[in-house]
Amino acid sequence: MGERFIRQPGTPGAQRIAAVAAGAIPIEAELRAGGRLLDTIAELISGYGGESACLALTGGGFGPFSYVIPALSPDATHAAFYSAPRRPQGVSRLEAAAITLGWRDGRPFFHCHALWTEADGTLGCGHVLPEETVIAVPIRASGVAIVGARFEAVQDEETGFKLFSPLATPTPLRASMIPGVALRLAPNQDLVRTLERAAAEARLGRAAVRGGVASTIGARFADAPPIAGFATELLVTRGIVGAGSEIDIAIVDLEGHVGQGRVVPDDNPVLMTFEGFLEAL
Repeated sequence: MGERFIRQPGTPGAQRIAAVAAGAIPIEAELRAGGRLLDTIAELISGYGGESACLALTGGGFGPFSYVIPALSPDATHAAFYSAPRRPQGVSRLEAAAITLGWRDGRPFFHCHALWTEADGTLGCGHVLPEETVIAVPIRASGVAIVGARFEAVQDEETGFKLFSPLATPTPLRASMIPGVALRLAPNQDLVRTLERAAAEARLGRAAVRGGVASTIGARFADAPPIAGFATELLVTRGIVGAGSEIDIAIVDLEGHVGQGRVVPDDNPVLMTFEGFLEAL
């Protein structure tokens, strides 16, 4: 792996890959306009009988809409932090988003990173705030509802953040469900190689990345200029793990620089977390 490494404020945990085998129910749906994104996604997944979900969102738009991008930490309790909330005027047209629906403090919650174009033509990318984001134009959702595991926001000693991690549930799986694994990757591991390891350990063979919400220490691409800023937010726009892994992302750093491309193996270490679902192909 490359030389990029960020020391976190807490002690690294022994478990570097949190993975729970689970069943997946495929989802293709349109999210109606007018409702909060959080409420609409939670209602959708409940209707499928899912306990969590990892989805891709495309098309449509947000408005009102609030987001943050990475920022330097104001103190030593975190290696990086968030900017003040930003609220674009008008409707922001969604290009792509990756979203994890899970639970926080006993209620549905999501972790979502997105790429969009604002009403004035500005390309934006960042961390979508669940409480302040409304669907203005219908959005397409695709991915998986998860059964047998759910993402729960738990305090992470290493990073100092409350992060989604998969927890096993006793819900029985059905033969019609697609096998896969819900997972979270801890810091300072190469994104591509660690996803390959997780798929191999779960005996999935080739697997599709569903969702894919993460941060890395900058980014190195096979087909685009690098992102140099050490603190980022990224979403997987397309991911295949296995022989010849292909992971395409959109990413923003703490200066607001946006990048897109295919990440190279061995040179893209996780900053805070990666969460997603690997679906057997």
